Amino acid sequence: MRELPDDPTPPDPDPAADTAAADGPEAALAELLTVLSLEPIEENIFRGHHPTGALRRTFGGQTAAQALVAAARTVPAERHIHSLHSYFLRPGDPTLPTVFQVERIRDGGSFTTRRVHGIQHGKAIYSFAASFHVVEDGYEHQDAMPQVPPPESLPTFAEAARSAPGPLQHTSSLVQTLDLRAVDPYPFEQRRHGPRPDARHRLWMRAARPLPADPVLHTAMVAYMSDVALLYPVLVRHGISFVLDPIMGASLDHAIWFHRELQADDWLLYDAQSPSASGARGLAIGRLFSRDGRLVATVAQEGLIRPVDADRVASLTARHNPLRGAQPPPADEV
Repeated sequence: MRELPDDPTPPDPDPAADTAAADGPEAALAELLTVLSLEPIEENIFRGHHPTGALRRTFGGQTAAQALVAAARTVPAERHIHSLHSYFLRPGDPTLPTVFQVERIRDGGSFTTRRVHGIQHGKAIYSFAASFHVVEDGYEHQDAMPQVPPPESLPTFAEAARSAPGPLQHTSSLVQTLDLRAVDPYPFEQRRHGPRPDARHRLWMRAARPLPADPVLHTAMVAYMSDVALLYPVLVRHGISFVLDPIMGASLDHAIWFHRELQADDWLLYDAQSPSASGARGLAIGRLFSRDGRLVATVAQEGLIRPVDADRVASLTARHNPLRGAQPPPADEV
């Protein structure tokens, strides 16, 4: 989800410039892979770019994925990321590159620690810490994967959005990079039926097309995907939608624990629940299962979900995110 704005909002990109979306999933995903490749500037410093026709604010999952790639570039290949913890500090401006500065905190016998700051306009917009670990044998257990319908039996996001209000009918490059199949109703669908008895949302997801065989790229894609729908269980529990209701929403932090080897271009079940919402914040915890039932990652995020005056939201909204809805207001109003 997008970060909280601090500086004045940059002009919206021309919707006609969303050439990746217009050309379909292949072009959108190819452009995303370029965005995630990063440009080395100096030792421990990388430059990240944005997709054409990007959202009004940089998608938080993109920033997390780029920071992960930057950190991994400074770590031996035999050490794999096992956890990341991060905070969204300021909005990402998609009209400017983001500089990722890596700090080599520790290189131990089996663990490596890195800290990364994403910087724009001379200020940190994102703070990220990650730990990498050599492969070791040990005790194992895991939760069982929920029993859900197979993804092939479920409608695509584009198919589900056809019956939705106007803003959801625009399929941007963000959506086209992924294949999404919801087991439970999307928030805009649940809203028609009122609050859901349990704060839970399950969704199959994968990259829209096959990816290169690069473990760092697959974990980066999972970081990207993990920010797409994690707050849905908070919304469906209350029968609300970012698109249709006067709500200010933004990601505050994001954490991922990588448990087992994964493939981001194969189906992953995102089983997300919200144990609590209070004080205009909602907490969500998601489990990612491979199709064969392995628990490959666990994700946690707290997000701002603040009811606000409808007229105020309308005056602040210049463009809708097809997955999220209204843009958040300037930071001095948060």
